[in-house]
Parts: sequence; C-alpha cells; structure tokens
Amino acid sequence: MGSFSIWHWLVVGILVLLLFGKGRFSDMMGDVAKGIKSFKKGMADDDSLAPPKHIEGQRAPDPTVTPTPTVDTENR
Repeated sequence: MGSFSIWHWLVVGILVLLLFGKGRFSDMMGDVAKGIKSFKKGMADDDSLAPPKHIEGQRAPDPTVTPTPTVDTENR
C-alpha cells in the first residue's frame, strides 16, 4: 500500500526523459560528476598546503604584559 510499484517508477522515468531529454539529462549528470571531482580535488589540496611562514619584518606581539599604574598603586 505504501510502496510504489515498478510501473510507477517506469512512468516517472519516462516523464523525466521527456521533460529533460536524453542529452540534457546526461549533460546534467556529467556536470554533477565534474563538480564532485573538483570538490574532492579541492579537499585534497587543502590537506597538502604548508602552514604559513613567518614574514620577516613583522614582529609577533610581545607575550609579556606590563601592568598599568592605577590609583591604588600610585598612593602606596
């Protein structure tokens, strides 16, 4: 009752082919495959990137923090 028969899927397949045409449907599937391949290539390229190098002439921020005088410390 809740499942579709083979005839239902045949009719749906024929309607899809009529709407999109054989060539257009295969072109769309080819585009999807190209997109998946480029995505996989992009993900593989991200893994092979080296970490950024230190550029000479730029200084890293000083990790030591100097306390600023406050009203309480000036009165002592």
